[in-house]
Amino acid sequence: MKELLIVSVGSFLGGGLRYAVSRGFTLIVETSFPFATFLVNILGCLFIGFFSGLPQSGSSFWGLRPETRLLLTTGLCGGFTTFSTFMKESQWLAGRHSWVMAAYIVLSLVLGFAAVWGGQHLAKAL
Repeated sequence: MKELLIVSVGSFLGGGLRYAVSRGFTLIVETSFPFATFLVNILGCLFIGFFSGLPQSGSSFWGLRPETRLLLTTGLCGGFTTFSTFMKESQWLAGRHSWVMAAYIVLSLVLGFAAVWGGQHLAKAL
């Protein structure tokens, strides 16, 4: 139950941060390319890479306690963008099973795109 609360708080903060960054960027730059989402996704990847790369607490000055790592990676980065989690999992798979990684990336992109398309068409049909 404690972990769920930690992730929820981080997700709340990450979602708010995503909205603020996206809104602020679109107020500054007017374009048809989704730069705000692109920026959020790349920043999320940078953040999750940094937070997951920090050592455990006690091993250095910058060490993170497991609860803090959970708050920052699953919570904050997950609420900020799930793309960051997708890329972290892809990176983890890359070091273990390259064919599994390739299948994960391709299926996630193809089926995700198809699901969005299908959901929109289903909604229009109702």
